[in-house]
Amino acid sequence: MAFERNAFSLSGPLHLASVDWESAHYRRSVAASLVKGVYILEWDRQEKLQGPHALAPPWWEFFQFQLLRHLVDDADFSIFGAIYEFKPLASYYNYSGDGSPRYVIAFRGTLPKPGSLSRDLELDLHLMKNGLHLTSRFETAMKAVQNMVAAAGASNVWLAGHSLGSAMAMLAGKTMAKTGIFLESFLFNPPFFSAPLERIKDKKVKHGLRIASSVITAGLTLAMTAKHQRNLAAEDPFATLCAWTPRLFVNPADPVCSEYIGYFEHRKKMEEMGAGIIERLATQNSIGSLLMNAMGMEAEPLHLIPSASLTINLTPSRGFRQAHGIHHWWGPDLRLRSELYKYK
Repeated sequence: MAFERNAFSLSGPLHLASVDWESAHYRRSVAASLVKGVYILEWDRQEKLQGPHALAPPWWEFFQFQLLRHLVDDADFSIFGAIYEFKPLASYYNYSGDGSPRYVIAFRGTLPKPGSLSRDLELDLHLMKNGLHLTSRFETAMKAVQNMVAAAGASNVWLAGHSLGSAMAMLAGKTMAKTGIFLESFLFNPPFFSAPLERIKDKKVKHGLRIASSVITAGLTLAMTAKHQRNLAAEDPFATLCAWTPRLFVNPADPVCSEYIGYFEHRKKMEEMGAGIIERLATQNSIGSLLMNAMGMEAEPLHLIPSASLTINLTPSRGFRQAHGIHHWWGPDLRLRSELYKYK
């Protein structure tokens, strides 16, 4: 089973034989495949598969990319990321204006193999505590992103990631956005740590709970602001980020990321109800991060973002593993719903 999932010839998007960078399906599938390539790079390393026996190269070579370098975690020496360069064949037309990237920096998520699982789970815990920015893995990733942007320019660099890797890409993207640099980003199944309200079937109950949560969060935000005598308008963390619009890909059957659906839909409903002021306070904070800040602990909620192009995969999934997997983002017959959310 592992071989079938990892072999491009058996599970890769072979149907994408023709190049079409103007197609959203093509761009999404390429980004997901490059992320899959990072997973297989680490899988090959642990299985000691090299040269013609390695399974990873077809995941990028099929799309005319070359592997520029690995990104290696200094704690366990696992490969957690990769930098790819788009190197089309000489017969390929001039691609400078067709929407293709020049470089893609991709990050994998948690890999359930002994040589990397312990470190991955440690990073998952840091993520849950809003402490991913304090880890050496993120420091390595951030340096790679900054160096590539400095060398090639922001318009030539894409970010991509899945699960823990999408959190890494999101944090790197947010960090760059705070400096006025906005990178095209493809974030698959990004973690959203919150009560699983999206799993509630009763829409009235779900909406009522979201309103209550917004009121509580906004109230705590105002209380914290008054206590520390801060200026809300001057400290709006979303003001500098709102121009960055990452592409989020979520599945309603995946509890890891499904809350993004309610997060953005509820914000839109609150605006329509005339309660936009409350929601603008609530959407920037989580109750957990506010409580941690009250205890003197730095805790900016990584998962909260002002704007996004949200794509929801409505294709039926056979359980959590498929709903959370990277494979289900390149199928030829996906049922997708997309909406653009811009912070006002």
